[in-house]
Amino acid sequence: MVLQISDKTQASVKFDPYLYRKDFPILETIVHGKPLVYFDNAATTQKPEAVIQTIVDYYQGMNANVHRAIHYLGETATMAFEEARQKVARFINAPSARQIVFTRGTTEAINLVATAWGEKFISAGDEIILSEMEHHSNLIPWQILAQKVGAKLRFIPFTSEGVLDFEAFEKILNNKTRIISLTYMSNVFGTINPIKRIIRMAKDRGIPVLLDGAQSVPHLPTDVQALDCDFLAFSAHKMLGPTGIGVLYAKINHLENMNPYQGGGEMIQSVWLERATWNEIPYKFEAGTPNIAGAIALGAAVDYLSAVGMKNITLYEQELTTYALKKLSELDELVIYGNAPERGGVISFNLGEVHPHDLSHFLDQQGIAVRAGHHCAQPIMRKLDIAATTRASFYFYNTFEEIDYFVEQLKEAITFFNP
Repeated sequence: MVLQISDKTQASVKFDPYLYRKDFPILETIVHGKPLVYFDNAATTQKPEAVIQTIVDYYQGMNANVHRAIHYLGETATMAFEEARQKVARFINAPSARQIVFTRGTTEAINLVATAWGEKFISAGDEIILSEMEHHSNLIPWQILAQKVGAKLRFIPFTSEGVLDFEAFEKILNNKTRIISLTYMSNVFGTINPIKRIIRMAKDRGIPVLLDGAQSVPHLPTDVQALDCDFLAFSAHKMLGPTGIGVLYAKINHLENMNPYQGGGEMIQSVWLERATWNEIPYKFEAGTPNIAGAIALGAAVDYLSAVGMKNITLYEQELTTYALKKLSELDELVIYGNAPERGGVISFNLGEVHPHDLSHFLDQQGIAVRAGHHCAQPIMRKLDIAATTRASFYFYNTFEEIDYFVEQLKEAITFFNP
């Protein structure tokens, strides 16, 4: 089977994903005799050859620890590692690379803030505002903090359309609020939240804002200075990079005032038997040997995305998602969750009485990779009164023809499960 895009579809799209698909070796995979259709990008994205080769090049040509050796390999690795930090800073328009802390991913970045900032500045009786649509990674760290210090969690509800209820937000925002931590783009609904409006309201009260950018940074142009967020967390593996590496961006004053998150090598300046002093930022928060290859490969991923153009990616994914929603709406048995006016390329749905796990297995037999489950967002599922959903999520290397094939197979699934 050869996937071809129709002339009609080609005419409506200026962006050509086929220019980039050749850079992703895994997209040539044959699954159960069918070409791979990869629609699980919200979980992790595939990696271009340039990123894969960067990891190989590090281990083959510059494998050494960073910041600690005065020899050729150590200096080469350090230069590449710090150059990656500079690339990330430019990618999100951070004022300084000192504001880029390498972490293991979004989860660790949020835990870092909840621990290093939260335990210092949040006390009993204070309030933390989250939303009902948060990924567990932006929920559980704050639960732990609240239980530890006696703070209270407040939640912005979402409506039946999968958008935040602003009237409710205005009511819970008060003088006890110490931080607001929200997803920029929902990994279940695809909703792109009105973050600028929320940040403006928070700034009027002097309240810092953390953004979970795991889903947004890979798909939307991100300018932390324009957003004026205090913290931004995101992961490399959702933006063409490797697993095990992520980023915390924070304003300088917060990083300077935060306590270290972990202790050990690299994060120190001077050590005595009884005491120690801390290194400069961002190194104060990077204890131990970092994921050097991962950070350098993240820099390569940023280079690749910058060459494609984040605006181009956003616009193409909007067309792709609009097309998918239109095609899916033709299936009477299918229920889509979330109908935000601004949304990314994430579509969660259920197909009649078919369990998402069964549907996912059926689609896998046709070469289609989707996600089935609660998507690390069990409170959303409880509010929707469902156990799980099937989720299709797109990236710029996906095509309109893949969506056509996907919808065809959903029709086959209806027949298969309802003979």
